[in-house]
Amino acid sequence: MAEIDVEALDERTYRVTVGQGGSTSTHEVTVGPAELALKGEGTSVEQLVEASFRFLLDREPKESILPSFDLSVIARYFPEYPDRIGDYM
Repeated sequence: MAEIDVEALDERTYRVTVGQGGSTSTHEVTVGPAELALKGEGTSVEQLVEASFRFLLDREPKESILPSFDLSVIARYFPEYPDRIGDYM
């Protein structure tokens, strides 16, 4: 299982480090208002970002995840993201 570390850089931007298989990858992620609505009550933005990476890692290797992106991009590649993200939180 991957180790995912989420660090807030500012109120919208997060640095995510994914450790898996003896190597790491680093990503910069922005979170917009539409994605904040996905997190649900009692869930932090950091938890949403971590859950989003777990969702992605179930579908592709960490090396395939873009180095910098907005969470809204996930639904373009994986249309089920908005409906399934709750399963990862």
